[in-house]
Amino acid sequence: MEQAKMSIPSEYNLQKISEQKRTLPIYSMKERFLKIIKANQVVIVKGETGSGKSTQLTQYLYEAGFAIHGKIGCTQPRRIAAKSLAQRVADEMGSNLGDKVGYKIRFDYTAAADTSIIYMTDGILLNELALEPQIYSYSVIILDEAHERLVNTDMLLGILKSTIKRRPDLKIIITSATLDSAKFSRYFDNAIIFEIPGRTFPVDILYESNPVPDHINACLSTILKIHRTEKSGDVLVFLPGQQEIELLCDKIVEVDGPGELLVLPCYASLTMEEQNKVFEPVTPEYKRKIVVATNIAETSLTIDGIVYVVDSGIMKESQYNPRTRMTTLVQRPITQAQAIQRSGRAGRTRPGKAFRLYSETYFSKMAEAPVPEIQRSNLESNILLLVANGVEDIYKFDFMDPPSPESIRSCLIELQDLQALTSTGGLTSLGRQMSRFPLDPRLSRMLITSSELNCSEEILKIVSMLSVQSSTGKVFFRPRKLQRLADMAKARFFNVKGDYTTLLNVFNSWIANNKSERWCRENFINFKALEESVNISQVARKSSRGFGYLPYSSPNNFAFIHAGSALFRNPPQWVIYEELKNLSGKPNLINVIAIQPDWIQLYAPGFYKKMMTVLPGDISANNTLDLDDLVTMLQL
Repeated sequence: MEQAKMSIPSEYNLQKISEQKRTLPIYSMKERFLKIIKANQVVIVKGETGSGKSTQLTQYLYEAGFAIHGKIGCTQPRRIAAKSLAQRVADEMGSNLGDKVGYKIRFDYTAAADTSIIYMTDGILLNELALEPQIYSYSVIILDEAHERLVNTDMLLGILKSTIKRRPDLKIIITSATLDSAKFSRYFDNAIIFEIPGRTFPVDILYESNPVPDHINACLSTILKIHRTEKSGDVLVFLPGQQEIELLCDKIVEVDGPGELLVLPCYASLTMEEQNKVFEPVTPEYKRKIVVATNIAETSLTIDGIVYVVDSGIMKESQYNPRTRMTTLVQRPITQAQAIQRSGRAGRTRPGKAFRLYSETYFSKMAEAPVPEIQRSNLESNILLLVANGVEDIYKFDFMDPPSPESIRSCLIELQDLQALTSTGGLTSLGRQMSRFPLDPRLSRMLITSSELNCSEEILKIVSMLSVQSSTGKVFFRPRKLQRLADMAKARFFNVKGDYTTLLNVFNSWIANNKSERWCRENFINFKALEESVNISQVARKSSRGFGYLPYSSPNNFAFIHAGSALFRNPPQWVIYEELKNLSGKPNLINVIAIQPDWIQLYAPGFYKKMMTVLPGDISANNTLDLDDLVTMLQL
């Protein structure tokens, strides 16, 4: 989908941009960089925050003629970074966004056939590789911010390492802001490391002498102290999650009597419009901008004007257990690499200060780097993509940090149950079709099957609504101060069949109201969330203790419908659910819908066989199974 093109910057702005570019550390190293990239197929670029690597490398390559024989692709771990960098580079080149420079993110595409520089998410490039394994349309691929080590980044590293053997003309550039650069070099057969000087300005690091018992109040007092005693400059605060961020934002507004502080939250599930507010300059009525963010602002976002950083030292991280097939969001200390990244955000425009809410001794005991996401995630869609790319033995694939054999085995079994893979791990014709969708395998299987059942229109709407939950944030807003009104609004869309049909009701009502943004606001619905798509479909059966779910590796595998579900008060016998999450110490089924049990036998025979092995009986009957019965059978 091509969007409206942005206007070309004025001559005055172009001159100002040109002056700023000359102050970047990378500017004096341009010729040396080009000489190295011409002489080497793979180059590791080590550059700290503020060095200019994300915006300047693509331009240097373009000016040197690398775009003549193919596009220059630059991947980013997150959508907001891909869009904002594309706009920045287009401005610097005096071009409309979508002409020389464009971007590709999931369900959002601004580029032309002759666009030379493409900023995109890692996932977009992965899907392009699935369709065109040799990617002849590109002459250079830059994997930016590779040190974040997201699943898709690690997948790209492995696939591109194989691709360059068949494409000796393809240049690969890996950028890293941490000591991981040496590890990337070893992975690519001791590739040369090109190092850019450090951050633009020095940053003073200030530690706490004693442990902080309450991070929210500690952040608040530090912000107020900065505002009272420090010179002008905006503040970036790091907290672990949305709940903590909203709480601190409310507290800041409450104590900001003169109203001098512009308080802006920043986390992944906000709409794009809300996220973009952090880039806007402070208006005259405010004296200082306070951005309160998750680790999304460690490397993926560069917010001009930040001079002070407040680092809580904690974050939230998803961990997937292949035995229970459950994802748990856990809070943990950050690593030394992350602390350094956070502090670096303060030195972008002038000397800054980083206030770490922990001691120097505590910092010295932190882990050096985080566990790669590939070792703590569900990899089903990634493994399906590898098989589609011709990888015959997933266990022998050259991962930089391999996932556990148990995790790989669990994913292969799931894909076999979905009939995407054969019993020997080969790709089925159905699996080939599924791999071409930029979706979770369950969603793609559901879409393909819907055409056979003549319900594609409804399923497409449901899939697009489900996809919204992870890409643009939740469909329903629930502001902390208006929770009761928000819950009442949501209840009006409830459907007795479950949450999927509830989402379908929302979509259809939105269409009936002429896609009104005002209607969305009145009903506490995310307007932008009604335009995208992503994740689904697992089977559970009710017992007197909860819902039994696969795999039945433990008698404790019982989950409960989430309290926000339309089926919470009157659960059916059988449901399909989108996701299993550990919330408040117990498994919750997220986004469920009631189903007829014989549908499972017809359309998911693999699941049916497993479930009936553990939950025997006539599935057409409305019988239930007590936990004690399940324990007895598991012991047989």
